[in-house]
Amino acid sequence: MIICPACGSCVQADLCLGCPSCGARAVGPPLAQAEHGLPSFGRAGLAFTLGLAMLGTFIALLIGTFIEKRPGPIGFWTLATAGEIVAWRVKWVALPFAIVVLWSGAKIAGSIKQNPSRFIGLRAARLGLAAAALVTFLIASLIGITIPERLRQRQEALYAAQNARGYTLHRALLEYRELHGTYPPDRDKWIEALRTLPDPDGSIADGLRFVDPNGYEASAQMAATSKVKPLVARGVALRAASTRPISEPSVVSFTSYQLRLPSEHRVLAADDDFILSDGVIKKASEGSSSSQRNQ
Repeated sequence: MIICPACGSCVQADLCLGCPSCGARAVGPPLAQAEHGLPSFGRAGLAFTLGLAMLGTFIALLIGTFIEKRPGPIGFWTLATAGEIVAWRVKWVALPFAIVVLWSGAKIAGSIKQNPSRFIGLRAARLGLAAAALVTFLIASLIGITIPERLRQRQEALYAAQNARGYTLHRALLEYRELHGTYPPDRDKWIEALRTLPDPDGSIADGLRFVDPNGYEASAQMAATSKVKPLVARGVALRAASTRPISEPSVVSFTSYQLRLPSEHRVLAADDDFILSDGVIKKASEGSSSSQRNQ
């Protein structure tokens, strides 16, 4: 089968007799194959270009991030800090692209090594493959060494958000006590009671979304004291008075509350919950351990 150079159709017969589609005829027999053919550099050039492009892009982003953040004078740790920022920014794009480049570069290097007469540039292909592997290793390492610190920062952010909601609810409970003279006594309707308070910024409503409806307890402690002031007559100039002791009883009521704030890990461990008790926030595990020590 021969392809007609005039119309592009496939011809089964001899072109010297004419193309069945367009009628064009060959002026002579096809040229013979060259006795000596030059090996191709295309595959090696592709692998080298891809690896060099990855390395150049990473270096350019590193320089741009260093100029943007200005972490300090040029040094190992400042460059490492800028590299961590770059790695986290490009992780979702660079890692899949790196996998494709590494796979294709390895295949190209293998084909060049197996056919040295047809392809050249094995060293260039290996350099491109090494550059791609270096960038992949740097991105993976910079991401890996920062994961513990980022997890710690995330946990601190969760604690801060939990504390902010807890203090907001404490403020709401104080406002309710200021208006009604006591904390909400009903365990089943305390959320509805707090929702009646003024909430212009919506912080109380947001805090009520992260509480345990059955984790609220209000209690009151009563303490009675009596002060006895005996009157003793001294001298004859004083009037006669009763010598009975005068008792001045005074009753003080102390109201308190306890509120449970579930954490995001409640499914795994309930001890990670927080307890808000009279404005003091602590973990449920700390409260249970302290109660066990008191017993």
